[in-house]
Amino acid sequence: MAFFMKQMLGDKLKNMGAGSGDDEPKGSSDGKETPQSKGMSREEFEEYQRQLVEEKIQRDKDFAMKKAERANLRVQLRDKYRLPESAQDDATIQMAGGEVYLPEELAKMVEEDEEQEEASDSLLGKIQNLDLDFEAIKSKAQTTITEVKQAAEEKCALM
Repeated sequence: MAFFMKQMLGDKLKNMGAGSGDDEPKGSSDGKETPQSKGMSREEFEEYQRQLVEEKIQRDKDFAMKKAERANLRVQLRDKYRLPESAQDDATIQMAGGEVYLPEELAKMVEEDEEQEEASDSLLGKIQNLDLDFEAIKSKAQTTITEVKQAAEEKCALM
């Protein structure tokens, strides 16, 4: 019962306690800031608003640059491990505008890994690039072995 009474009369009692209705801020009723609400002159308030806008633009630029650096890092790692590219990362890098930097430590790490891969892939790369007919090589090796056996049998009485 107390809950029901509180529910019905609660809002009305709150309004009665406020009295003259002076609990609105000094600014306009639509919630926007005004020079009077901040206690500034009009010129000071305009300068304040301009600084806020400039700070927001700078924060957005910094955020976009950090986002592009992370995307660049992902692109480098995908290149390193030969994973498929992501169009989203490419778009993020392009949206950042200017040059996106790769941290020095990561750049060194990627370069070292590429050098190691080049050194280890050199023999494999050469073998893969050769046009070898393995069946022909196998048959040639078998004929050579049989010829050597025959020559050895002819010369050696024990075989």
